[in-house]
Amino acid sequence: MTEALETTRTKLTVPQLARLWAMDPHKIRCWILSGELKAINGAKDPNSLRPRYIIDVADIRAFEEAREVIPACPQPRVRRNRRSQVKRYV
Repeated sequence: MTEALETTRTKLTVPQLARLWAMDPHKIRCWILSGELKAINGAKDPNSLRPRYIIDVADIRAFEEAREVIPACPQPRVRRNRRSQVKRYV
């Protein structure tokens, strides 16, 4: 997330966030409904069939940090002793 976004606007709508992330707004709504991404219903009627979600930039940053891929530490290679597996024929 860029710092320029924080200085200009502190909240984004679902379509604005979808344009920023270059993805389908439906996917963002699914994250909101599942509880992964926090959002506020900014509709005039909170019981309406079409909620107007508003997402805080701090919640976006927390969501990005929670979904950040952390590479696992590489496991050391285990070297096999092949001499014990070799059969010697005389």
